[in-house]
Amino acid sequence: MKEFSGKKSVITPEGVFIIGTYDENGIPNAMNAAWGQQSDYGEITLFLGKHKTTENIKKTRAFTVAMATKDTVVISDYFGVETGSKVNKIEKAGVHVHKAAHVNAPIIEEYPLTLECELKSWDDATGILVGTIVASQADDSILTDGKVDLDKMQPIMFDAATSTYRVIGPVVGKAFHDGLQLRG
Repeated sequence: MKEFSGKKSVITPEGVFIIGTYDENGIPNAMNAAWGQQSDYGEITLFLGKHKTTENIKKTRAFTVAMATKDTVVISDYFGVETGSKVNKIEKAGVHVHKAAHVNAPIIEEYPLTLECELKSWDDATGILVGTIVASQADDSILTDGKVDLDKMQPIMFDAATSTYRVIGPVVGKAFHDGLQLRG
């Protein structure tokens, strides 16, 4: 066995979340964030440093979260390598946006699934952002029987060990079911 330090530990999956905001002038911005999770029904928690995006969220109290996919890997990575403080990333990436129906934040049309969120809490000391999910928008192309189909969507995850993106794979079991056989 090989031992790694705590800073080199592999914790997976790391999502690839694209956070959309408007600044005080109504200019859309996007950033790539890997550290986040669903923290309750109707709630998302993201772990962020100080960014233009976090400043925007504190001002508007709203944001969107799009799930990066195999088809959006290039623009998703781009949103993580430039700063919105120096360049209009939306314009430079050539993506299309429209205002979300329920919150004051942009929806980036190239992403097939977007969550519309209101700021629930932000902690400057820890960088923990909690958002209430007020609505979700899913493109028909990723739906099966009215539900999001991850096989169609092909969401990606960040592999911190190799600094790569990976497609989240096929179904390997049924939750709250397969383990029942061990109950006895």
